[in-house]
Amino acid sequence: MYPHLRNEARWVLPEVLAHQAAERGGKTFVTMIAGKENDGDSITYAEAQEQAGRMAGFFAGLGVKPGDTVAVMLPNGLDFVRVWLGLGRLGAVMVALNTELKGGFLEHQLENAGAALAVVDAALADRITDIAPRLTALRGLVVPGAVAGSPHAALEGWRNAAPYDGPLPRAGDDACIMYTSGTTGLSKGVLMPHGHGFLFGLGSIDNFALTDEDRFYICLPLFHANGLYMQLYAAMISGGSAVLRERFSASAWLDDIRRHGCTVTNSLGAVTAFVVAQPPRPDDRDHPLRLVGAAPNPADTERVLRERFGVRDVISLYGMTEVNIPLYAEMGKPRPGTCGKVYDRYFEVEIRDPQTDIPVPHGQVGEVMVRPKAAFGFLSGYHRMPDKTVEAWRNLWFHTGDAAVMDAEGYVTFVDRIKDCIRRRGENVSSYEVETVLSRLEGVAEVAAYAVPAGIPGAEDEIMVALVAAPGATLTPEAVAAYAERELPRYAQPRYIDIVDAFPKTPTAKVQKAKLRERGVADTTWDRTKVT
Repeated sequence: MYPHLRNEARWVLPEVLAHQAAERGGKTFVTMIAGKENDGDSITYAEAQEQAGRMAGFFAGLGVKPGDTVAVMLPNGLDFVRVWLGLGRLGAVMVALNTELKGGFLEHQLENAGAALAVVDAALADRITDIAPRLTALRGLVVPGAVAGSPHAALEGWRNAAPYDGPLPRAGDDACIMYTSGTTGLSKGVLMPHGHGFLFGLGSIDNFALTDEDRFYICLPLFHANGLYMQLYAAMISGGSAVLRERFSASAWLDDIRRHGCTVTNSLGAVTAFVVAQPPRPDDRDHPLRLVGAAPNPADTERVLRERFGVRDVISLYGMTEVNIPLYAEMGKPRPGTCGKVYDRYFEVEIRDPQTDIPVPHGQVGEVMVRPKAAFGFLSGYHRMPDKTVEAWRNLWFHTGDAAVMDAEGYVTFVDRIKDCIRRRGENVSSYEVETVLSRLEGVAEVAAYAVPAGIPGAEDEIMVALVAAPGATLTPEAVAAYAERELPRYAQPRYIDIVDAFPKTPTAKVQKAKLRERGVADTTWDRTKVT
């Protein structure tokens, strides 16, 4: 275990890695499974430390300085781990990009980040080069496997780089930017200091009772805080190990856990729903998994994890990229459907009236508002969006936009999203961004994007869009779907498409999405899953 858990000034990534490399250098830190050419590869703590130094030197040689932003668009794999550790050692800011981004979504995030350099998987490089002429800061790409004569630098250049020997960053220095969905505007870049990332991992240690004997199974993407900080960084801080899968597979989930001896994993509503939907097998309880951490699951789903799979602890929790994880359930005290209680060593959480910011009584619905007790244990702001930072932090409380209720015992139950945001398969999708992209399709006069139930318990939302054609234009669901496939990330592509004559509107001409949601899927609605 890292010995400085309670010293907030020591919550620094390269310092944690250096300690573990010195204490347990020969121990395997990360093992990769279900990859491509790297299937089964692993790195020890000592190797990770040495490679982080060389990776930092490599980026320094490309002109990256401490505090600079570097975009990273890589799938789960050891390259991602090395780049994360190397940028952390250098003191640069990793801009973690979703690998499904493309078009306008990708352009906005790269432009907002102001990154002069982007590390991108070879299979994804064209997505950036296609929009590069419109990017004002980007100057070059680093691509794994780039060959001589390529316009891009090869990531493998780190192997011959001299180790970086500059000063370590500090806990308050920004380490990462992760983009979180906008609801009334564009996606916002969450500035995450080193201390913020550490506290994600420390929360797992404190609330999951982690030791250096635990092994995480990580099937969630490292470009999100859950995979990177709550799991991989938690494994490092505790001196444990992690098994990393390139992408989630419901059919491989239990086999992976059993074969690699994994004891802990984090999930999402959609992931858990797909796991419990797998056909029962005689060996469902034959595994070492002792704990699953997840956003609150339906009671039936949690029961299946406990009874069918024999998982001792299913720990519900609540958090956001901005605010860390301020709510955890208690081990050994299941309360299905709740988010748990306040992690009060490091956070304050209150349920307040979203209009007045005044606390509401126990049992009454209000907005979840949070503030940290730890230095640098929160976002430091929204990148290049100071107005959004001030808006979210009004009255010295961070306003999450989520509605919940707290009972007299302190248990919090999530109710709904106050913000108009769609949650689909583990991703927050901005209806505004979907609408902005689809409005560019020729023949579209108006578009509204909104959530409808997925139909699978715990599987979050599906995306539905309704469109009004421009006068004289012919608009078909097939044309909309084809355009969405070209311009939107897969997770943001609508399943359901309706072409309507007009939208229900308020007297001030605002679209009444509540009425569109009430109408839901009709017999005339186009459904992507039913197209042959």
